[in-house]
This record gives sequence, structure tokens and C-alpha cells, in this order.
Amino acid sequence: MSQQNQRTLLAHTKEELEERVVALGGRPFHARIARDLLFAGARSYEEMTSLPTQLRHALTAELPLLSSELRLMTHASDGATKLLLGFPGREEGSDEVETVHIPPHNPKSTKGATLCISTQVGCPVACPFCASGLAGLVRNMKAHEILEQFLRGMDVGPIGRAVVMGIGEPLLNYKEVRAALDVVNKELGLGTRKVTLSTVGFPDRVREIATTSPPFQLAISLHTPFDAERDVLVPAMKGVPIEDVLSAGDFWFKETGREITYEYVLLGEHNDTPDHAHELGQRLRGRRANVNLIPWNPLTPMSSDPEMPNYRRPRTEVVAGFQEDLEEAGIITTVRWSRGLESDAACGQLRLHANS
Repeated sequence: MSQQNQRTLLAHTKEELEERVVALGGRPFHARIARDLLFAGARSYEEMTSLPTQLRHALTAELPLLSSELRLMTHASDGATKLLLGFPGREEGSDEVETVHIPPHNPKSTKGATLCISTQVGCPVACPFCASGLAGLVRNMKAHEILEQFLRGMDVGPIGRAVVMGIGEPLLNYKEVRAALDVVNKELGLGTRKVTLSTVGFPDRVREIATTSPPFQLAISLHTPFDAERDVLVPAMKGVPIEDVLSAGDFWFKETGREITYEYVLLGEHNDTPDHAHELGQRLRGRRANVNLIPWNPLTPMSSDPEMPNYRRPRTEVVAGFQEDLEEAGIITTVRWSRGLESDAACGQLRLHANS
């Protein structure tokens, strides 16, 4: 069996890993040592000198540490590093995802970088302004593949926070996402308030997850306060009233005590008008929530569909006015200007360009 087709160390449960290591001539505690050293930065068994030599040789031959291949790494002038990772799949190049390592704005900060991870290969939500869904969904990622992104990110530099905001809709692959984030929380040391998961906000799923002590903060991608427009901007949520999404967010706060962040991608001359700001403020007034405005990250070409709107990045003064209108309505509002533009840092762009 080729190493590409072998289950990796992280693809085994702790119990399965102990059995596998014993079968290869080791002891159960050797499995724990190998797993701990992998999380601590070892990327080959030869580096794990606390394991017996013969066991290291057997593990090297029979139990790959990682399944991903680093296919491309790009660097932006602001320090952001984007990784294109390839995983074993049906076709060459089809099972690729992106992971972005974003250092603090202050280079002297000791807080560590923010890591943005993906949860699916491709995305079924198909937002027309986002590169992630242009090629559709290929498959869900496994928990160990999600975890590998953390390890690859740690190889770039220390991580202080994580955002599940890369390619894919995490609530449509929640079993695997939750399994990975439980490990991140318990073994990699990123606490609940250091991890944020972003979703388009399936109300029933948000309510169900809220009752399970989720190890993350929640962000919901809203993008407009108008139902008809959201049906276009977030096709997977067509027919789901915005009020149902907001009510689920209220339930999340009641159950977890954690405020919701509503993400709003500002599309120049589309959803950045004063009317949008006023209506959004009215919808969120009195709710335990805040808004994160995200000026759209341009992609060229955006789509081959001639019916698709020609989105553009909003003007700086429009963004400032939108923020001011929300704050006057009593809504805590921040602006997140995208980093790493020259390294295709918006979701899906590096994958799209690498395969074009």
C-alpha cells in the first residue's frame, strides 16, 4: 500500500493509534508521545528521538504523519502567508484547500498570528461575490485534514487565534469540524474565545449547536438586511427569513453567553447604501451582537456568467459612513480590511488561480 493511501497518524483515534503502534512493536505510551511531538512541531519520526529507533523506522514505513502536500505558498507585503494544500482525492488538483496565516498588525506583538482554515473542498453556498463557490463543492474535509491545516500554519509561525472562515460552509460538515476543534481546544490550547466559526446561519443548526457547549465563538455572514437581496447574495439560504437567522443568533447568546458577530461584505454600489445601513441598524438594535464590515476583496475574472453583477470594492468614505450610521444606531461596528491582497488572500482565489 502506498503512503498516499495509508491512514495518517491524525486519522486514528487515540485508542486506534495505540493499537497501531503496539502492532508495530511499540508500547501504548509511544503513541501518546508521537502525537504530542507532532503537535509540538515534529514533522518526521526521525525527529522523535524519544521513540525507539526500530519503532521510528516502522512508523516511517507504515504510518504517515500527514496526508497533505504543500503545493504553493505565497507571501503578501503585509506579512500574510497563504498556503495551498493538496489532499488525496479523486483527481489531481481537485482536492485543494487554502489556509492563511495572518500575523498581528503590530510586528512586536507576542499574541501570535490568526490562522484562517477551510472545512470543505469547494463550497455549496455559491455566494456570487466569493471565489470559494465558483467551482462548486467537491467534498467535505475530514477532521484530521482540518487539523493538518493548524499544523501547517504552526510551521509558518506561532498561532494565537483561529477563524473557521476559509473555503466551505462549516455547519454543512459540522461533525468533522467539531471533532477537529475539540482537539484544537484541548490539545493545541486555543480556548473558546480564541476560535471563531463563520457560517451563513442555518437557524435550526445554530440553535442545536448552541446547546452543546461549542468550543468557539460564532459569526454569521449576513451581507444585507433585505430578504430578497439575501436570496441572491446567499443562495443556499434562499427562502429563509433574515429574522429567523437573527432569532437563532439571539438563542445562541442566551445559551452560551457569547455575543454574535454579524459579518457584512460591503459590495460597492450594491449593499453599501445608507438605506442598507439604516435597515441593518433597525434589525440589530437591542440585540447582543456586533457587526464586522468587510470591504469586498476583488477577484478578476469574477465569473463567466454575463448576468452576474460586476462587483467592486467600496470607496473608503462609503465604508466609513456605513460604520458611522450603524454606530449611531447603537451597534458596535468594526471594519476588517482584507490583508494579503497580492497573495490572493480572499477565500478560494489561490485555489482558483492555481488551477486556471
